[in-house]
Amino acid sequence: MTNASASRIASALVFPSGLALVVCTGAELFTGNCLMTISALQKRISVGELFKNLLFVYLGNLIGAIFVAVLFVYGHIPSLYGGDLAQVLLNTAVSKVTLTLPEVLCRAILCNVLVCIAVWAAMSSEQVSGKILALYPPVAIFILCGFEHCIANMFYIPAGLMIMGEYGLAAEGLTIGTFILNNLIPATIGNMIGGMLVIGGGYWLVYLRGTKNREIK
Repeated sequence: MTNASASRIASALVFPSGLALVVCTGAELFTGNCLMTISALQKRISVGELFKNLLFVYLGNLIGAIFVAVLFVYGHIPSLYGGDLAQVLLNTAVSKVTLTLPEVLCRAILCNVLVCIAVWAAMSSEQVSGKILALYPPVAIFILCGFEHCIANMFYIPAGLMIMGEYGLAAEGLTIGTFILNNLIPATIGNMIGGMLVIGGGYWLVYLRGTKNREIK
């Protein structure tokens, strides 16, 4: 657990399973739903319906992420590996709240560019195996590069905060305030830019501008 490169590679191998479960089970993920911008631009849904969906999915993802963090920490799963997992998670949370605003914003834009490409690629297959294979590389890349995913951070940073209290570990600069102001808000904005403007708007501009009823395949 002390080898940062090995930990990052292990995370990149495991993390795509989360998006695979979302795509294959029909669950709702805020960052992936940013692609609904295309439907709004095609006037298949209203702008109000778009943001209503994003708001409710965002809140649902927040509740779910914190719920899992509570079960994870107070189930003492961070005690694995002699307690090293607790320190790794705490270090991850600290690293996320100590990034500068431009760093979080840029990493979040790049993150959701890859996530939305992963979702789009998964839609190209009708087979479960094909969906998983298609989404795997983009998600693994964003983990390897350390990009910022607001929904993932809804787990990592609250888990770090809980670990501080449950395990008596210290972490300078990690507070609820820094979670919200230093990471969650800019990461959310960056994810929206990457998903709604870069991928959603960009693909619509290239492929669908000037059409009304053409379906995306």
